[in-house]
Amino acid sequence: MRLYSGMSAEFIKDVAHNHIESKLAQAFFRYLGYQPSAQERTSWSNSLQAVSIIMQDSCLDDHGVVLEYQLPLTSSRLDCLLLGKDAKNQNSGVIVELKQWSEAQRSDCLNEVVTWVGGTHREVLHPSFQVGRYQDFLVDTHSSFDGSAGSISP
Repeated sequence: MRLYSGMSAEFIKDVAHNHIESKLAQAFFRYLGYQPSAQERTSWSNSLQAVSIIMQDSCLDDHGVVLEYQLPLTSSRLDCLLLGKDAKNQNSGVIVELKQWSEAQRSDCLNEVVTWVGGTHREVLHPSFQVGRYQDFLVDTHSSFDGSAGSISP
């Protein structure tokens, strides 16, 4: 399942015209049969605005964009996958994990941070570690990411 896929120019336009949130919500309902929470919709709106600005500033106007991609046979969804060519014209991808945190602190546990989630401070996976897990899963299970046709970077 993926809630959105298209080219970066289309994604930037969808964000600029405030269509991205409704497109994701419609796809969410189509796939899952219920509406996303208001919190999730707000997260999409805020985070994807920032991604769009970075893509515009970086002139990434000819790349593929996949949003809310559920990894097969898991309940994990990666937030954003950007696909294109690297400086050597090799196929490449970048996984972006988006958070709405205002702050995070060091944790005593390896690969975790402490942040305010669900009304209290909690230890959660560090976003970089989370992306690393997604990358490992894609490399292990998807032929497009097996390393022979390019690379994917966290």
